Amino acid sequence: MTMPRLLIIAGSDPSGGAGIQADIKTASAFGVYAMTAITAITVQNTKGVTAVDALSPRRVREQIIACLTDIGADAIKTGMLANAAIVRVVAETLADYAAGIPLVVDPILLSTSGAALLSPAAEKTLIKRLIPLATVVTPNIPEAKRLTGMVGSDRKSIRAAADKIRAMGAAAALIKGGHSSKATIDDVLVWQHGEDIFGFPRLKPRHTHGTGCTLATAIACGLAKGYPLSVSVAKAREYVQAAIASAPGLGKGHGPLNHMVHWQGRPVPGTMLVTGKK
Repeated sequence: MTMPRLLIIAGSDPSGGAGIQADIKTASAFGVYAMTAITAITVQNTKGVTAVDALSPRRVREQIIACLTDIGADAIKTGMLANAAIVRVVAETLADYAAGIPLVVDPILLSTSGAALLSPAAEKTLIKRLIPLATVVTPNIPEAKRLTGMVGSDRKSIRAAADKIRAMGAAAALIKGGHSSKATIDDVLVWQHGEDIFGFPRLKPRHTHGTGCTLATAIACGLAKGYPLSVSVAKAREYVQAAIASAPGLGKGHGPLNHMVHWQGRPVPGTMLVTGKK
């Protein structure tokens, strides 16, 4: 039996709701073998991030090479990259060792609680070195504004921001609509086949810690299984919706999702709607 393989390059969340820990849970839920290259050790919980210790770029590079030259990977996902030096070495290492492997770049600039997780210098390096390697980049609206200068959050502004991300070299951009004020959450995918919009009823839970990490990893799992990008996004979005709806209610702040929702056989609340395709 051949199991799909996913390499995750991201930071550690000791509370288990985001980062490497959430990524491994998500990959397991999708039946994908997870490997990790840890970029930073954080001190955080559902109430916020209080400390970040980045690993040396050399150690990050060595972890990536150790995984790719032995087990190999069918997809790669990047999350928190901590600083410009790590962004640079990740891009260089993937260019050297991972040509042709689908890459999901989750441009983590801020935590759920609002803490900055990437410096302006590192953002520039991300745009110049890593985004051009991406199969898809998955910013939320605040991240899209930081990356592209997007001002509004209307359909036209989001499409323009996605086009700018593609102009940076990414094959596709998925701009997530969770920070909008609409009654539905519309995630807009702009890729080689045009524009797909994935709409879900807006849930209003307190427990959304690690939502972006989980979604990007779930998309990477679909790509690792050989699904087209639009199918990977649809399956990932359904999973995240169900994981939010059945969140276990842990913690005193923004609590974690229910990454085990598939194992519990819980239905997805609401029906996914592809509300537009061009």
